[in-house]
Amino acid sequence: MKKFSVLFVALALAFSGNLLATEGGDPCSEDLKFLEPAPSNIAEQVEQLLEEFDGFDLREADELSAIVRFMVNSEKELVVISVRTEEERLENFVKGRLNYEKVEDQTLEVGKIYTLPIRLRA
Repeated sequence: MKKFSVLFVALALAFSGNLLATEGGDPCSEDLKFLEPAPSNIAEQVEQLLEEFDGFDLREADELSAIVRFMVNSEKELVVISVRTEEERLENFVKGRLNYEKVEDQTLEVGKIYTLPIRLRA
C-alpha cells in the first residue's frame, strides 16, 4: 500500500508538471483570460511610474512582460504581492518601482487584490 501511495504522488507531480509547463512563450497570454483587470486610472499611474527605465536594460529582447498582483494599503500605497514573469530582473525592477508608491485613485478598495499586465518595450 505504501508503494502505491508513493507511485500515486509521483504520477500526480509528473502530470501537474506537464500541465504547468509552457513552451517559453509569453507568461501573461494565457493568464489574462481569467483575470479581472485593474481600473484604467491605476494602470495609467503605474505606466507613469514605470515609464522611464533608468538603467534597466531590455538586452536582446524587444519587450518584456509580466503580470503584477498588488493591493492598496490603508495609506493609499501600492503593495506588490507578486510579479509573474520569466525575467527575475524585471520582477525586481517592478517591485522596486511600485512598492509603497502613493496612488491617487480613490476607487481602489483597501486590501483588495488587483491584477495588472505590463509590458516594457524598447
